[in-house]
Amino acid sequence: MNFPTVDTALFLLMMLLSPLFISCDQTTLKQSLDPSPFPSNFLFGTSTSSYQVEGAYLSEGKGLSNWDVFTHTPGNIDDGSSGDVAVDHYHRYLEDIDLIESLGVNSYRFSISWARILPKGRFGYVNSEGINHYNKVIDALLLKGIQPFVTLTQFDSPQEIEDKYRAWLSPESQEDFGYFADICFKSFGDRVKYWFTINEPNMQVNLSYRLGGHPPAHCSQPFGNCSQGNSEEEPFIAAHNLILSHATAVDIYRTKYQKDQGGSIGIILNTVWFEPISNSTADKLAAERAQSFYMNWFLDPIIYGKYPAEMMNIVGSTLPKFSSRDTEKLKQGLDFIGINHYTSIYVQDCIFSLCKPGPGASKTEGFCLQSSQKHGVPIGEPTTLFWLNVYPQGMWKIIKYIKERYKNTPMFITENGYGEISMPNSSTEDLLNDVKRVEYMASYLDALITAVRDGADVRGYFVWSLLDSFEWTYGYTSRFGLHHVDFATLKRTPKLSATWYKHFIAKHKLIKSQSPKHTSKHPQF
Repeated sequence: MNFPTVDTALFLLMMLLSPLFISCDQTTLKQSLDPSPFPSNFLFGTSTSSYQVEGAYLSEGKGLSNWDVFTHTPGNIDDGSSGDVAVDHYHRYLEDIDLIESLGVNSYRFSISWARILPKGRFGYVNSEGINHYNKVIDALLLKGIQPFVTLTQFDSPQEIEDKYRAWLSPESQEDFGYFADICFKSFGDRVKYWFTINEPNMQVNLSYRLGGHPPAHCSQPFGNCSQGNSEEEPFIAAHNLILSHATAVDIYRTKYQKDQGGSIGIILNTVWFEPISNSTADKLAAERAQSFYMNWFLDPIIYGKYPAEMMNIVGSTLPKFSSRDTEKLKQGLDFIGINHYTSIYVQDCIFSLCKPGPGASKTEGFCLQSSQKHGVPIGEPTTLFWLNVYPQGMWKIIKYIKERYKNTPMFITENGYGEISMPNSSTEDLLNDVKRVEYMASYLDALITAVRDGADVRGYFVWSLLDSFEWTYGYTSRFGLHHVDFATLKRTPKLSATWYKHFIAKHKLIKSQSPKHTSKHPQF
């Protein structure tokens, strides 16, 4: 359906700005009419990542990243594209910060290009031009009263560390990541008060070392058809090194910087709510196993110092061991948990039941078959992305689960958003009037409100994403942005969802970020 005029779109917007119309249940519908449950210092923002938006892939001293190499290999990306230019955020960051300000948000999460700071990892020089670029981005945000949330790495890393020692498959990655983190804390920590070490390591090990769809494209049968890799062993090795790389960075921050800089640090996990496909005890246990083999796999060692019992019982002989030194380092833990949440999925037990082959059903995935459907009925409204079903209840349920399992450790919703495949017959006007995205955001924010009212210590919410951008193996065929980007001209245009989000934020009392006091001189390398 087309909405051909601005008046029509604004009328629809006003309809959507009344009580949030999609609700988890009647209780949350009533609650959404009440005054805002968010504290006055709650942080609303939006997110991007370096490889997806920056472009400038070899500009001003940047080295090759793993994604530069991967996208330049024919057949890896759906539309044959790359992030060489992306949406040119590297050169257009001031324009994009104006867009961020126009939303009325008080925070912005972005990631740093590791290869832009260390073109050769720890084996080469520190690129001062990369440092200067991020200094300018951070300072520009603070001048607008926008709090920078910095993710140290979001899937991209210097190709040099892959070539030298196979990156996350080697313990050397811990030393490299610690060196990189130290430089970032020293360079930016006088102004950056919120750090995330690694984005979605649980997604990364699955896509990179089990299924082989992301670099370095490692896998083995029956999970995929790669030229190298072992899907039953390498994910656990990579995960172990990612967990200890997080611990290394946190240890450096706590011992060298946190006291003087006054910031805090955490990690971001991709989260899925796993719904038992039936009320049977076996399926309920399978849903718990699914969490242990996905999210708890990383959070349990970081918070409790050991892998989940469900994993130990099934793949204990495969899991690497934490040394006494590792265990001490893990005690540094984290200050908050970043939650990327989009969708939910049904889970069926495969220990006591016969399962057909499929996602999650194998031993190394926990014997829990995953499906978006139950008796042919989707768990939530399907979208044009095969993996994304709209199930807002999952937002409330996963927050409640994390609250209870991890003693209400402070949380940030670091990504939540609606993606759609660009159809050949879609007009720009169709893409700008993104009603489905507005509906999605309204329903998931309603679920977040319920979680906050239930006592969950959630301190911020970030929409994915600020802009349409390069969406990994989808290339430019999938759009998540609050702002439409014409990929030919790179013109940015606010969508209906941007206006809706601005009005939603305005309904809640927010404070502007206070710029940390700092001198005009930044650390030099």
